[in-house]
This record gives sequence, C-alpha cells and structure tokens, in this order.
Amino acid sequence: MPFAVYVLGLAVFAQGTSEFMLSGLVSGIAADLNVSLSAAGLLTSSFAVGMVVGAPLMALSSRTWPRRRALLFFLAVFVAVHVAGALTPSYGVLLATRFVGALANAGFWAVALTTAVALVPDGLKGRATAVVVGGVTVACVVGVPAGAVLGEWWGWRSAFWAVALVSLPAVLAILRSVPGGRGMDTGGEGTIPGGRGTDTGAASVSVASVRTDKGTDSVSVRDELRALAGPRLRPTLVTMALVQGATFCTFSYLEPLLTRETGLGAVWVPVSLALFGAGAFAGVTVAGRFADARPVAVIATGMVALALGWAALALTAGSPVLALALIPLLGMLAFGTGTALITQVLSLAPGAPTLAGAFSTTAFNLGATVGPWAGGLALDAGSGHRAPAWVSALLMGAALLVAATTAGSRRSRAGERRLSAVHRSARGRL
Repeated sequence: MPFAVYVLGLAVFAQGTSEFMLSGLVSGIAADLNVSLSAAGLLTSSFAVGMVVGAPLMALSSRTWPRRRALLFFLAVFVAVHVAGALTPSYGVLLATRFVGALANAGFWAVALTTAVALVPDGLKGRATAVVVGGVTVACVVGVPAGAVLGEWWGWRSAFWAVALVSLPAVLAILRSVPGGRGMDTGGEGTIPGGRGTDTGAASVSVASVRTDKGTDSVSVRDELRALAGPRLRPTLVTMALVQGATFCTFSYLEPLLTRETGLGAVWVPVSLALFGAGAFAGVTVAGRFADARPVAVIATGMVALALGWAALALTAGSPVLALALIPLLGMLAFGTGTALITQVLSLAPGAPTLAGAFSTTAFNLGATVGPWAGGLALDAGSGHRAPAWVSALLMGAALLVAATTAGSRRSRAGERRLSAVHRSARGRL
C-alpha cells in the first residue's frame, strides 16, 4: 500500500475527530453557550450539511487542481475555522465555523478518496478505501474520547484547539508524500505505470477510475454525471444515507443517553466512545478485506444486524453492562457496512473519477445531517433519552426496505432480459 494512502488516513483522522467529538461535548457546549441539547446537537448537523453541499461543489471546483494543492488548501481552511471556533463566544458563529469547516472537509474527502483508489490496483481498492475511512475510526478510538477528556478537564474549547494542532503534522506529511501534479505518474511510490493504467503490473489500474496524466479534463463533467445516473447507483446512495443517519442519530446523543439513562458517570463517556471507535476500526478492517470479493453479503448482513442492534440498545439502555457490550458491536457494524457501501459506489461509477467520491461523501453526510436532526426531534418531543436509538432502528428499517425493493427490481429486470433473449432465440430457430 503506498505511503501516501496512509497519509490521507492521517489527515482524515484529524477531520474525523472534529466531526464526531461533539458527541462527548454537547452538554458542555449547551451549558456554556446557553442553548438546548438539541441546539448543541445541531452543530453536528451543521457540519454534515456542509459536507453534503460541499462534496460535489468542492470536487467540481478542484477537479483541475493538482491533488497536493487541493488537499493542502482544504486542510488549511479546516485548521483556520477550528481556531475561530475555539475563540468565539457566539453559538451562531460556532455554527457557521462548523459549516465552513465541513466544506473544507468535504473537499478534502472528495480528493482523498479518488486519490487513494487511484494509487492502487483494482484488487486493493477496498483496502485503500478502508485506510482512508480508517482515519475516521481511529479518530473514534483515540480522538473523540480524548476530546471528551479535554472537554471534561479544560472545557470544550480545548478540544477545538487540539484538532487544529493535530492537523499540522498532516499538512507536513502531505507536502512530503502526496504527488504534486494532476497526473498519477509521479515516479515514486504508488506510481501508476504509463499514467493510463494500461500497463501490466501491480500498480496498473483502469483509466476510468483515476485522474490520468491529462487530469480529470479527460473526463468531462457531463460524462461523469452520466456515469452517476446508473439505475443501481442511486438506491445505493440512498441506502448509504439511511445507514449513516441511523448511526449518527444515536451517536450524536450517546453522552446524554449514557449519563442520564444508563446511569454511568461522566468518566465513562470517553471510555464508551473509545469502545465505539474500537468496534468501528475492527469493522472497517474486516470490510476492507471482504468488500471487494463479497460486497452484497457484507452490506446485507451488516444492515440486518444494525436494525436489530439499535433496537436492542433502545431496549437495554438501562443496563450498563448490556449497553457497554452493544456499543462496540454497533460501531463495528455501522462503519463496516458504511465502508462496504462506499466501495460499492466507487465500483458502480468507474466513469466518474471525481464525482463518485464526492457523492459518496454527500450520501454519508446526508445521513449525518438527518440523523441528529431526527434524534433531536424525538428528544424535544419528550420521548426520553432512548428515543434516538429507536429512531436509528426505524431508519435502518427504511434502509432495508430500499435495498430489498432495489434487489427485487433488479431481479425482475434480469428475468425480463432472459425471457426476451429466449424469445429472440426461439424466433431465430423458427
């Protein structure tokens, strides 16, 4: 695996820490800024909205930039808004910095995903995706719990300062390891022979899935949009959004669930977040190894298990032992299934080297927008702190319905094609 792929995972670690750390800080933010828990939860939704809007826009605006320049620009903006967020006393300004930071994060994700899969052969694309997404899971294991500890000791603002500082090594690593040009033929580790993926060897990949030596100019925006219009891609993106919505619905309010429903002390919040992150890391690792070979089986199994798992958490949240046992399992299922879905999207749209990663990011974060919002509605309705887990189970039911409907429609179309072929063959014999 090229070192540059791991560098991208390092940068995503810093950004993933920012995206998810609010799950351990919502009570502190709400108290400090004198807003409700649901308003503090909307800071997660604001970040996700920025990702949804920013992924396609930033991908299109940066498609002709050299990859290293694009990655460094987005990362610099990300650092700047976290400094501003750490300094502001205003909820409105903090909300705005979350949105702008998400735009930068979205641009980084869109470039990072396509760069990572372009640096490896077809058989390693799932693992390359897993390394990049793995930065998020490491953030859940280390960054998010550390943010919760910092928030408990020195206030929530210290977590924002920490994210800005952790991002600086990623800037230096990208400068040293990511190729500077638009083409893939860099002459170093991760080089794709010939730049067009036509040569043989371990590093050769399809020209349709990379930025060629002519850059993404060789694939027009219209061609990319046409590639994204495939009948299997749209329902896969919807399914991904629903799965992530279920994940973030409960994850955004995990801290109040554990402290006010399960009865755990504040010291258990970072421990629980670390357990979720450890499970997520395991899920991404497993999915990265099996998603290329058996993507449908990984996705279907994960979705069914998630629907049951969120319902089980809602039922057993009053038991510390059962809640703590379910949290890492749900992290493993959520991120393993999410990784397999991202890999599936990239494989279904090889003719969209820029926008496939962008639309994956959009779907991922559309769920991260809807999830906290839906969970906040349930909390504001007075349904109790278990309500987000029940909403997560409902969202997973919707995801299973979409997947089942799509599979049934695909089988019907395949049957019609086979029947048509039989009729044509019969007419030919007559």
